[in-house]
This record gives sequence, C-alpha cells and structure tokens, in this order.
Amino acid sequence: MEQKRNFKRTTVTSALPYANGGIHIGHLAGVYVPADIYVRYLRLKKEEVMFIGGSDEHGVPVTMRARKEGITPQDVVDRYHKMIKDSFAEFGISFDVYSRTTSKTHHEFASDFFRKLYEDGKLVEETTKQYYDNEAQQFLADRYITGECPHCHSEGAYGDQCEKCGRDLSPNELVNPKSTISGSEPVLKDTKNWYLPLDKYQDWLKRWILEGHKEWRPNVYGQCKSWLDMDLQPRAMTRDLDWGIPVPVEGAEGKVLYVWFDAPIGYVSNTKELCDSNPDRWGTWQKWWQNPDTRLVHFIGKDNIVFHCLIFPAMMKAHGEYIMPDNVPANEFLNLENDKISTSRNWAVWLHEYLAEMPGKQDVLRYVLTANAPETKDNNFMWKDFQERNNSELVAIYGNFVNRALQLTKKYFDGKVPARGELLDIDKAALEELAAVKAKIETMLDQFKFREAQFEAMNLARLGNRYITECEPWKVWKTDQGRVATVLNICLQLTANLSVAFEPFLPFSSKKLQGMLNIDITDSTSNCMQTSDVKLSWESLGNADLLEPGHQLAEPSLLFEKIEDETVERQIKKLEDTKKANEIAAYEPEPVKEYTDFDTFEKMDIRVGKVLRCEKVKKSKKLLQFAIDDGSGVERTILSGIAAYYEPEKLVGRQVLFIANFPPRKMMGIESRGMILSAVDADGSLHLASVADEVKPGSRVG
Repeated sequence: MEQKRNFKRTTVTSALPYANGGIHIGHLAGVYVPADIYVRYLRLKKEEVMFIGGSDEHGVPVTMRARKEGITPQDVVDRYHKMIKDSFAEFGISFDVYSRTTSKTHHEFASDFFRKLYEDGKLVEETTKQYYDNEAQQFLADRYITGECPHCHSEGAYGDQCEKCGRDLSPNELVNPKSTISGSEPVLKDTKNWYLPLDKYQDWLKRWILEGHKEWRPNVYGQCKSWLDMDLQPRAMTRDLDWGIPVPVEGAEGKVLYVWFDAPIGYVSNTKELCDSNPDRWGTWQKWWQNPDTRLVHFIGKDNIVFHCLIFPAMMKAHGEYIMPDNVPANEFLNLENDKISTSRNWAVWLHEYLAEMPGKQDVLRYVLTANAPETKDNNFMWKDFQERNNSELVAIYGNFVNRALQLTKKYFDGKVPARGELLDIDKAALEELAAVKAKIETMLDQFKFREAQFEAMNLARLGNRYITECEPWKVWKTDQGRVATVLNICLQLTANLSVAFEPFLPFSSKKLQGMLNIDITDSTSNCMQTSDVKLSWESLGNADLLEPGHQLAEPSLLFEKIEDETVERQIKKLEDTKKANEIAAYEPEPVKEYTDFDTFEKMDIRVGKVLRCEKVKKSKKLLQFAIDDGSGVERTILSGIAAYYEPEKLVGRQVLFIANFPPRKMMGIESRGMILSAVDADGSLHLASVADEVKPGSRVG
C-alpha cells in the first residue's frame, strides 16, 4: 500500500477540450465545475494550488472540421480557442492559466519529451499496415475511412466506431471501405510508427493503482482494473498526419505526435508558460510537476480514464522525473432531456449560448449541474428541473432567508448588526448546527463529493429559514426588542457563513452577498485578500461572531430571481426544433416499390376536386370530413386522416387530388367515396397534394 503523505501544494488539471467546437453542459458537469469548486476550496483554505487548463488543438476532429468548412486547421482552433476561453472566464472557471497546444512553448516541450523517451530507448519502432489513399497520397486516420458496419450493416460507419449501433471498430473490419477525402477505395500500405510498450509497465501500474489507490472512485478504479486484468498492448505515439507536432527524430517525415501523447503534456507546458511569465509568484514548473511535495489531481470525464490513469502515467514513468497523480476523480456522463448529449446532432446546451440567453445566471447553472452531478452514475439535465431547483431552492430557501435577515435588520436596526443578548435553547441549537457545518462540508469536498457538499451548504440556509420562522422576530418587536436583536444577530452570522460556504460553488452570488454584508473574503480566484475591515476565509466557516455589533450593512437586494415558465419553454422548444431538424436530416425516403405496368396505373382514376366544406369528425382525433366538388354536379364526401395537420376551415376553397374510383367505405358511420392524396414529410407530417394552377373540378390527372 502506497504511503499517504502530507503535501505542500496541489497541481490541479482539467481535461483539455478539443478546439473544434464549443463547451456544453456535459463538459461542465463532468470536468470543469467540480474542478473549479475544488480549486476555489483550496484557495479559501489558503493552500498553494495551481489550476491548469487549455485547448487541445491537434488531432483528426480539428482537421475534419477544417476540411468540412474549407478553411485551415489553424483557422478552426483560433476561432474555438477564443470562444472556449472567453466562455470559461465569463462562467467563472478560475484557471490560473489557460493556454493551447499550438503554442511555441508546447511544441518545443512536447518535442523534447518525445525525444528523451526516444533517446532513452523507451519507445519501440514498428512497421504495420495502414489504409492509404492513392488519390490523396496520404495515410488515413480512422475517422477518414467509412464503410458498411460489419455488425448492423449500416452505411457510413467510421473506421473507429459505428454511430448507428455504437460498436467500436477498426478500419480493417469495415465492409467496402472508402476514403472520405477522395471517395476512392483505400489500400493497405506499410508505415512506420513509434510505440510506447504499455505491457512493460503493466505490473507497475497494477501495484500503483490496484494496491496503492483503492480510495479512488469505484468507476475509476473499476475501469483501470478491467484494463489491467487484460494484457496491455504497445500503443502508437505517432500518427501519419499533416496537422500536429512533427515527430522530432530522423526518418519520421510526414508524421506527427499522437494527439493523446501530445495533449496531456500540455498540462506541463502550460504550467511552464505560466511560471516563465511570473517566476516570483509561481516559481519553476518543475516545482509543480517533479517535486514529491506536490499533489497532482486530474479532473476528467469517464471517457478519459484510460489515458489519464494508464497511458499518461506510463509516459511519465518512462521519462523518470515526474510525480504521479494522487487522485483522478472522473465523473460519468450527463444526459440532456433523457437523451445522450451529441455534438454531431447539436443535442446540447452550449455554454456560450447559455451565457447570452441567460445573462447573470452563471450560478444557477453551476448549482443545478452540481446538484445533478454524475459522480457515480450517468445523470440527466432537464430544463424543468433547472427551473424547479432555482425557484424552490436558490430563491425559496437560500435567497429567501438572506432577504428576510437583511430586510428585518434594515427595518429594525437601520442596517447595523445588533448585539446578542441572553441565548435561549433554540439559539444554542442553531449555533451548534452552525459550528458543525465546516467539518461536514470539508469532509465531502476532501472526498470529491461535491453534490453532497453543496447540499450541506444549502442545509445551512434551511437552518436559517427554520430558525427565523420559529423565532418570529416581527411578532415580538414591540414587546422584546432585545430578543429581536439576538435573533437577527444570529441570522446575520448565519448569512455571513453562507457567503463562505457557497463561495466555491456559487462565486458570483457569494460576491454579491458579501457586498450586501459589507465584508470581504479570501479571493477564491487568486489566493489574495480584499480590502474590507471584515475579512473571512475558510477558517471563518462555523464561527458565530463574524460580524461585530454595530457593523454597517449595505443596501439589501434579491440574491436570486424566479425563472418563469416562458424562459424554460423557449429552451425546450429550441431542443425540440433541433430534434426535428435532425430527423429531417437523417430522413431516408422509402425504397421505390416494384415496377408496375402502365395498364395497371391507367386503372387508377385520379381527379382534381375543390373543397366546398370541411369539418372534424366527431369522436375522432384523426379524421376530417370533406365535401368535394368533383365536377359531376353532386357533392362527394371523402374522409381523410389529416386532422392533426390542418384546421378544417382553412381548407375550404383549396383544390386537392383524390382517387375517384376507390369503392365506398364506411368510417365512423360516414360513407367515404374516394381517397385524398397526401405527401409524407421527413418528420412524418402529412401535406395535401394539389396542382400548381387552378383547374376545373373533375379534371383527370394522368
């Protein structure tokens, strides 16, 4: 069992998002909100910590988007790096550094890292066969090859996965493979690459993880064990691509570093960039990555567990000079409205759109994502739940208590903190609960249980509401002002504590509340103190004497506001429109029926009719009853199942096509003489068939 020790500092990384699209709520819930909570917590405790982020700008997804849009890969990453960085900043993800893997520092650092492994003999050179596009004259990454899935037989499966059935694939498994670049059939061709022999590190990985880190989350430990129970295989650290960091060894022309070799090194190169820019503040990058007194924590999603727990540690072990991660608190996935988040289907809530459409509501999303955090299993984001949690928890519990405490203090004591008098049992009980809150929240945060930690913070607001309701200071003001002073003093102490307890979770609201209390707190974004006379930190939490009697409060205002139905209904409709657009895009017309001869077609008597009257059929949700002028001088009655798509009165006067020689048929007690023709759209909706120009009723179609 690996000996646990006290660390002097903590390096915190969060997975580098691909710079080929925006950030969505799945990314936030899985990685960035929990990482930010943890870092803010450490800063409030005045611990030395560095929070590292950055954009992953190499790899096939970037080149695919560039090819699709007809621009360069650099154009793609420049656009999305800025979007992602700006969105994170506005949302309050408090990185100490957010850089990118196309930076000069990173290119040099990653090249040097690879070269050391190469020169130390830690990499294995191997020649294998890989698909090659003769027309494009280049080797093909897995995503540049499509074909028929060998399992579900759908067309358009990629060389690494079939998106129809979800099976993982290799290019060699595809039936009739095609290059997405030229459309030609690729050929297998020898190519040389450099591999990290993971099999040589298997025994060490087993000891380090399975024996030394049993405290890791079950999903992380279990996935690592599953891989380690199998025989690990060498993994290529280079690729035949033209976008990425060139492999820095002789004979590697036209090859770049594998993106999963290159990207995690970005954590280190970004650290170097920060330290080089301000060595007095941060020291050297080696202090954060090679000093055994430093604790390393990776925040990732479950799809990155293998890379951060097996491959990257093996790389650092091969290098020989790096510390290993002490914990990797990976989350599961967040679904959206009971469906898997999909960037390709645009089924997501994008951060940059949320910030534009929900201004000032960063903390609402942070709160809901933490309350629904997929820490041990996949969870679900629902817009109605978003509204409910805001209105019934942030507004009705937290905001309501704060507003009552501050408004009553303004009303009875001109906004100055009153002094406490003799304490009753109810006061002592409230203060005892307050004293216990720090240990409860701290225990949860130290175990990376952010959902439970936030719940404990909200319990402090629940305590405040219960206490002020039971004491009813508004009822005793006229008879016992000293009692009111005691109650409101305790309420204000609870309020000040709430501003500390919620600082890691809801930093914008805590700052607003601290402004109303006229206090400052250790800045959870930068490890520094502010300038107020009252300065709080994490050590203040649970203290019942944070605000001195006579301390002047600022003007109170509402901490949160109610979210109305129309606000979430707009978001739900936006998703519904997305789903309809996806259905239309994925629509495939039914196959053409078998050939029929002309004589058979001639037997079908299709005519033009004019709608004289139209009404819904009673007791039927589907049927409309048409009175048709068919040119005979006698009205024709036809029933049609299109009530869901048309208002009957709006069809009067329209010309329609109908089959005149169908035998009469009774439906709902009404005889229908014919069939009105409709077209079925991609979304399944029906649309009446007609003629472009008006013609005489009874005219034959043929």
